[in-house]
Amino acid sequence: MDTFPKDVVEAFRSAKILGVRAGTEHRYTGVWVVVVDDRVFARSWNDKPTGWFQAFRKQASGMVQVGDLELVVRGKLVRSARLRDAVTVAFGEKYPTKGSRKWVEGFAEPERVANTIEFIPG
Repeated sequence: MDTFPKDVVEAFRSAKILGVRAGTEHRYTGVWVVVVDDRVFARSWNDKPTGWFQAFRKQASGMVQVGDLELVVRGKLVRSARLRDAVTVAFGEKYPTKGSRKWVEGFAEPERVANTIEFIPG
């Protein structure tokens, strides 16, 4: 399995927001990012046909911005219930503030859990 170097994983782990862009046409969108088992995940809040999540579903390659890094990635839909559950827990742990609660709870809703993507080196 493709994995990011440890220093890059740590950059994802410490970042609150990740810039994602599918393909070359899509603009960068800021999304929350979590790391589970040294693997990098994001979840789409809404599943708009023109949004970043569907763009990655149509064309798996893209770019992410994390800190000062800009990386070529592939987006892979997460099908494992165990992994999706772990991502839900990770969101709650990483974003524990009162202001984040609404979003963390929303990310735990089944239709959003299904919108979980893993980023791997492209």
